[in-house]
Amino acid sequence: MTTASPATPHPMLAVAPEVREALAAGRPVVALESTIISHGMPYPSNVAMAREVEQIVRDHGAVPATIAILDGRPTVGLSDDQLELFGADGGIRKVSVRDLPHVVATGVHGATTVASTMRIAALAGIRVFVTGGLGGVHQGAETSMDVSADLTELARTEVAVISAGVKSILDIGRTLEVLETLGVPVVGYGTDEFPSFFSRSSGLPVPMRVDTPEQVAALMRASFGLGLGSGISIANPVPEADEMPRADIDAVIERALADCAERGITGKDITPYLLGRLVELSDGRSLNTNLALVRNNAVVGTAIAVAYAAGA
Repeated sequence: MTTASPATPHPMLAVAPEVREALAAGRPVVALESTIISHGMPYPSNVAMAREVEQIVRDHGAVPATIAILDGRPTVGLSDDQLELFGADGGIRKVSVRDLPHVVATGVHGATTVASTMRIAALAGIRVFVTGGLGGVHQGAETSMDVSADLTELARTEVAVISAGVKSILDIGRTLEVLETLGVPVVGYGTDEFPSFFSRSSGLPVPMRVDTPEQVAALMRASFGLGLGSGISIANPVPEADEMPRADIDAVIERALADCAERGITGKDITPYLLGRLVELSDGRSLNTNLALVRNNAVVGTAIAVAYAAGA
């Protein structure tokens, strides 16, 4: 995929002045998604998290660029009032790449997923994107064929995505197999084991490891410079003090999945339902871990963006 130059974001985008100036000057910018605000956490924790993460990015030397669709316009960089809107309005549509044309054409608001945030970030010239966890292959996908568009977007959009791994509710082993087939580099940041979102371990190895922001930046330059056309998945484990042990979270996930099946919930509604149900079943522990891993990803992702901009 050919992306716009950092100095000239795609003309269909609305880019906040602060973000546009940083891109034009070659300063570090970190993309952030809006689905995690609208569909990933309850209000008002979601808005507080969004504001805190933006501040973490600023405090560590980069410009935050939360991405969303506002009145049909892909928007890169939200105001404080717009963050509040996306957190408080329960009717905002969840928008993946396939949904972008319809949302733009109909002029409505939309919260961008990992996949659509990646695409819009690339159109703006942003190379680093921080999120909580990746989508992937759902449990039972051998019959449902439910596989997140996050994986195919990673295969075709040159953005480094910093996450705490694949969401624990998914089939992590099959997700890693699909990423391998798609040619997406999956890199453990300071770990030899692929993290599983709420937990630091999954029992599965990462194909490669890096330990510093500078090493990630070098990897990005090599991948993008070779014209491979894919993004990079940087798997950054949740801090040890904040993780939920696998035995604890696995039991909760099993019950949440059973509830989901009983209610007949399918498609893009599965992940928001399961994440909300996990908060209930874990007495809030999963929400606290989710918040901790997002903060940690913001710190690491900003350091990577700073290192990448320094050598670009």
